[in-house]
Amino acid sequence: MTKPSNRNYIDSHWLVFAVQGALALIFGWLMLFNPSSKISYMVTLVAIFLAVMGVVELFNALHREHKKSNWAVTLIIAIVDLVVAAALYFTLKENAAWHLTLVAVYTLVRGIIELLIGLKVPDDATDRFIWSVCGICGAIMGIVIFNSGHLPEANFVRFFGAYMLILGTSSLIYGIHNRAQKLEAKAARAKAAKSRAVSKKKK
Repeated sequence: MTKPSNRNYIDSHWLVFAVQGALALIFGWLMLFNPSSKISYMVTLVAIFLAVMGVVELFNALHREHKKSNWAVTLIIAIVDLVVAAALYFTLKENAAWHLTLVAVYTLVRGIIELLIGLKVPDDATDRFIWSVCGICGAIMGIVIFNSGHLPEANFVRFFGAYMLILGTSSLIYGIHNRAQKLEAKAARAKAAKSRAVSKKKK
């Protein structure tokens, strides 16, 4: 039986980050610039977005399991996204303070996790920068959302939308960079294999 490799979450297929980035940009724009101030509608947007992101992560977990990579972190992220989405959607009639707190905690925790991932990226300075900046922005925005209770009710969703625009841009950049890295690594392996073949022929 083949054991799962220890490939990190950041080594997921580049399309995962590209799709998540596109989704975050679309929903972030809808949250930030939507003219509606109806809290139930705005919270529903957040719930739908997190549910879709959770589904993407589930597919990512299945892909990683198929590739014999470590899929536990991916599955945990998917479950958290889906649970928070359900908690928001099925409590639409609750006080807005509940939704604000839930979104703030999610944003803050996600930001901290992204920052930790950025700090643990060993080799690539670009990867480290992307994850760290996104994490710092998430942590700051989580605190901002926590302290936005005195503003009109829908404003905390707009703050979350602003964070989604940052996350979306970062994810797209990282996905493209991740793909470029893998293409370079593939070309390097092909070149090394060709060199070995030439060396064997000379012998």
